[in-house]
Amino acid sequence: MDSPAGTTTPLRIGLLGTGPWARNTQAPALAAHPGVELSGVWGRRAEAADALAAAHGTRAYTGEEGIDALLETSDAVAFALPPDVQAPLAVRAAEAGCHILMDKPVATTVEGARAVADVAERAGVASVVFCTLRFAPETSAWIAEQAAVDGWFTARAQWLGSLYAEGSTSEYADSPWRREKGGLWDVGPHALSVLIPVLGDVEHLTAARGPSDTTHLILRHTSGASSTVTLGLSAPPGAAGVEIEFRGERGTASIPGWDGAETAFRGAVDALAEAVRTGVPHACDARFGLHLTELLVAAETQAQAG
Repeated sequence: MDSPAGTTTPLRIGLLGTGPWARNTQAPALAAHPGVELSGVWGRRAEAADALAAAHGTRAYTGEEGIDALLETSDAVAFALPPDVQAPLAVRAAEAGCHILMDKPVATTVEGARAVADVAERAGVASVVFCTLRFAPETSAWIAEQAAVDGWFTARAQWLGSLYAEGSTSEYADSPWRREKGGLWDVGPHALSVLIPVLGDVEHLTAARGPSDTTHLILRHTSGASSTVTLGLSAPPGAAGVEIEFRGERGTASIPGWDGAETAFRGAVDALAEAVRTGVPHACDARFGLHLTELLVAAETQAQAG
């Protein structure tokens, strides 16, 4: 493997996926990163892979043989694929000795997510799961500040999107897995990735359905604090928004805004490079991704049971 980002030799990162997330966030972030060489783009559709690779001055790959070829020329791979497509390919990449930068959720089954975590650990490769708020500079610093404070009593997280609201023209609305799994799976990892490092792991979870794809969670954490979470992708535009707030002995703390997904993704690339360099797992690694999937499966099961 070449040396990680931050040294004279760039970290060669291949990109698997050519959809809106890859086009709008991951490919631009990787191509512009000073410590990274975008080693190639793989897509299921050759024309999409060709277009995205040409836009960023790299090589396009497609087909099963294309995956193997990209892994051979990469130190790490980033994923912009549906979770249950991502998981087996992440296993394949780790087995080939490539470090893995995954999107959330890692998989929508515990078995799929556990396979990734186990193989990454066994292969000795670094892994990072891209939960946006853990890597955006503004919010990652804020989370660390709150985690250093004792005496939190309760928290409230609300992440409501209007992706599936009437009149929405978002290209992300065409994602079949998002439409099937809803806000619990798409934005739930973001909320949980903030609450857990501040309040401690979830030791009890209650879930219930709300309107459309909305899911409500009540969580009890190991610190003794509790939290409530509301997640959905079908809110009216006027009701959409993100709010996360902690309340405790020292008062109230509300999450700040952040400067978009591309900046946050560059932070995730830096985190992967640091894990490669030091051998120290990042807190948002494949094992954490497995735990998020376990919590989401439990919540989905409860909510469906009614």
